[in-house]
Amino acid sequence: MARFAGIVLLALAAIGAAAGQTKLAIINSQKAVLDTAEIKKAQAELEAKYKPRQDQLVKLQKDLQDIQAQLQGGKLNQSAEQDLTAQGQRKQRELQRIQEDLQADVDRERQDILQRTGQRMQDVVKKLADEKGLDVVIDSSNTVFFKTALELTAEATAAYDKAYPVK
Repeated sequence: MARFAGIVLLALAAIGAAAGQTKLAIINSQKAVLDTAEIKKAQAELEAKYKPRQDQLVKLQKDLQDIQAQLQGGKLNQSAEQDLTAQGQRKQRELQRIQEDLQADVDRERQDILQRTGQRMQDVVKKLADEKGLDVVIDSSNTVFFKTALELTAEATAAYDKAYPVK
């Protein structure tokens, strides 16, 4: 029994020594990606691309408010009220359709951009880990505590911007 305990202690000591030599770093991968120049440029491009449709939504909302105000004014005859109500319903359907289409288009493009950038960031982090001789890089979203000296986020963002410069 004493011999078994000695073997277990030796094994634990070997594991502890190996674990003590493990080099690791922490990254907030979401922040690293969102802070890249590429993402900032893509966000500005998305806003510019979809601004006309956003402006169209604002105009439709204003039109609907105007129709509602006219209907509540009580100065319309029954026929005019019915026509205005029908017009309001058409504009409401158009507004909803445009909102849904716009949201779907923006979500799809945003997802494509984030997926591409996320994959590139993984490649950059792997390269950084190799350069620094790191054994493990852990995402901070799954980490309860870490010393800030282990964080690699800003360095990863800078390396990404260097590897994939914005034109």
